[in-house]
Order: sequence, then C-alpha cells, then structure tokens
Amino acid sequence: MPIRILLVAAGAIAALLVARDAENFAVVQGMVAVGLIALIVGILALLSRK
Repeated sequence: MPIRILLVAAGAIAALLVARDAENFAVVQGMVAVGLIALIVGILALLSRK
C-alpha cells in the first residue's frame, strides 16, 4: 500500500513536468518515484544519526 501512495505522489509531480498522455510519462513517473524513495531514505538516515 505505501508503494501505491508513493506512485500517486510521483504521478502528480510527473504531471507537472510532462503531459499524462506523453509516451514517456511512465518513465518520468518512475524516475520521480525513485527520487522520492531516495529522499525518504536520506531523511530517515539523517534522523537516525541523533
């Protein structure tokens, strides 16, 4: 279920960059999702340093 929420957020961000009916929308959505995962992991790593 968290992956679905992440992909919804990635789709919304990707829609700001590329039209939803563009051929490469799925690729852009995937790249944004990977970026969001990296951001979340980075935040969790910084929070655990305390």
